[in-house]
Amino acid sequence: MKKSVRIIAILLAALTLTAVLCSCGDGKGPEATTKVTDENGSPAEPVYGGEVTVGIAQDMDDSLDPHFMVAAGTREVLFNVFEGLVKPDSDGNLIPAVASDYAISEDGTTFTFTLREGIKFHNGNAVTVGDVVFSITRAAGLETGAPLVDTLAVVESVEATDDSTIVIKIAEPSIEALAYMTAAIIPEDVDLADNIIGTGPFKYVSRIPLENFVIEKFDDYWGDAAYLDKVTYKIIPSGETIVMSLKSGAVDMAVHLSSTQTAELPEHKIIEGTMNLVQALYLNHDVEPLGDLKVRQALCHALNRGEIMEFVSDGLGSALGSSMYPGFSKYFVPELVDMYEFDPEKGKALLAEAGYPDGFDLEITVPSNYTPHINTAQVLVEQLRAIGVRATINQIEWASWLSDVYGERKYESTIIGFDAATMTAAAVLDRWHSEHRRNMINFSSDEYDETLESAHASIDDKEQVALYKRCQEILAEQAANVYIQDLCDLVAMRSDLDGYEFYPIYVVDMSKVYFIK
Repeated sequence: MKKSVRIIAILLAALTLTAVLCSCGDGKGPEATTKVTDENGSPAEPVYGGEVTVGIAQDMDDSLDPHFMVAAGTREVLFNVFEGLVKPDSDGNLIPAVASDYAISEDGTTFTFTLREGIKFHNGNAVTVGDVVFSITRAAGLETGAPLVDTLAVVESVEATDDSTIVIKIAEPSIEALAYMTAAIIPEDVDLADNIIGTGPFKYVSRIPLENFVIEKFDDYWGDAAYLDKVTYKIIPSGETIVMSLKSGAVDMAVHLSSTQTAELPEHKIIEGTMNLVQALYLNHDVEPLGDLKVRQALCHALNRGEIMEFVSDGLGSALGSSMYPGFSKYFVPELVDMYEFDPEKGKALLAEAGYPDGFDLEITVPSNYTPHINTAQVLVEQLRAIGVRATINQIEWASWLSDVYGERKYESTIIGFDAATMTAAAVLDRWHSEHRRNMINFSSDEYDETLESAHASIDDKEQVALYKRCQEILAEQAANVYIQDLCDLVAMRSDLDGYEFYPIYVVDMSKVYFIK
């Protein structure tokens, strides 16, 4: 096979992510859902129309500009509003969106997109090739030298060759490059600070900070129309309040619940999946003694994942040993979970070797609006005590976590979950490169950097998979963090709602949710 043909075959094969949505129980099967049927046993018929209130734990206070947003909770909501040239579906495929089709050059460095005919922005204006060029140029930082969307740093140029054709050139062939084109297409002549305008199935209506975010059906949407007329996201930081709101009918649906919460909702429909994220005790390597490998390994030996998962979600979830989750089955290395067996005595011995025979104090900062992370921290505090580490929990508001912990790296350790912004292994692993602007743990490894860079440059699928797996091994060997689990994701909704689908990335797609007859 000629090299050029092989490159095309590899790039086309990469259109489908070999990801499987995992059951919370064992991480091996499809998500559990219950299909609603009518009195005759036939599938219940969807109804167009209606309004739904969804309870969510965090406000979208990082940015409503899709090129600046960093929080997974913001992305999962704005998924309904913004689209890229391509977009993911719930099976892990990349499907045409703002573009109706595309072609890839023989050398794998040039992507030619055809603008979808008649597609409109939410303000009623037609989407033009100028809007696309503006959006990709802005997100890739071609004029500033500072990419707003990290993955688009590979873009070298963007141009419109006619009124319906956009040509994007990247620095070198990349198997994953098409997935980067999910970056949002926005109007060239609109200030997003005042106007939130995309092309998705829902359009922005209003927002009251710390209270709600409202979207409504976009009647001129190019694709399958949303069933619901209106969706209100109600900000409810307290897990207890979310359950009370579901019980009272103040909210119709809530995502990312724990098994304890759903046990209180016998009248609601409960749908089970995984969050598709890496929950861990993330360690700031610039804070002593966390820069010491033996100290980090000692912390790993103190971890009893089964105990945490039992407490947090009745044993549901998927154990993790590095920065990858089972949804990326192609890249996931399950055996890494066994690298550090639960062995407090070994943990104490490692601390003694590192010069801490009496242990040390450790602060675990946790966002106060995420009950699963708080519950995890509570169990971990007890487990760390067994090796002499005196851990305390510091609960802070989400906005403070974003600014102080994620932004300024002013913390010792934190429990959070990191997801993938795009359906690529790079989206999970890139952040631990020593020079990455979002390397909030200050991890540094020459071998990791070189391996990751080699994975990026590889156009051989088998070789790239092996390199990404090696990246995970390095993170585990270096005990970069104390890896815990991919949390179980439980969604509760009214019994007369249906249609919710899990994605292999952190998405809440409300366009498929509907009332049933």
